[in-house]
Amino acid sequence: MMNVDFNKNPDGLVPAIIQDDCTNKVLMLGYMNAEALNKTIDTQLVTFFSRSKQRLWTKGEESGNVLHLIDIKLDCDSDALLIKVNPKGSTCHKGTDTCWNEDNENTYGFISKLEETIASRIKAKESEKSYVASLFAKGINKIAQKVGEEAVEVVIEAKDDNDELFLEESADLLFHFLMLLQAKGFKMNDVASVLYRRSEL
Repeated sequence: MMNVDFNKNPDGLVPAIIQDDCTNKVLMLGYMNAEALNKTIDTQLVTFFSRSKQRLWTKGEESGNVLHLIDIKLDCDSDALLIKVNPKGSTCHKGTDTCWNEDNENTYGFISKLEETIASRIKAKESEKSYVASLFAKGINKIAQKVGEEAVEVVIEAKDDNDELFLEESADLLFHFLMLLQAKGFKMNDVASVLYRRSEL
């Protein structure tokens, strides 16, 4: 078992950061003593030491919104835990997905920001100045055609030795694919959900 230093704090508690194993969203922060950690491992349901109740408290024991344990990591100072979970239902007692009032969904860093930029360009008033808006104005057939053209260019560059051109064409393909997704009313997260379902087969 991991060597957690429960003696650093006078109350014998260490912070436990709860993170969704699939989306990587931080869901909540709780506190554990040695008994809570042992019960979490034994039952595979995340259990905290409630400072307000002054007793062990398994998340979801009343609401049913439990946190199924996936993994536990100990930080470099041995006094904080990162607990990866598969949540059932909302995590926050206020009914939200996280205690920071965020939706618990996959985000892809810059790719997600790029999706937001594409959406904003489509809605922009001066659409004639935007490549995205002008391509959307030509309809889904033109967008799909552009994806096909970029895919062919990626295949061509993959057979050559110019890695820079290969990456440039790959970026073009991804950008236009994101546009095609939005033209169909979808985003990258919808594609990822399909892949996730397949991984469970």
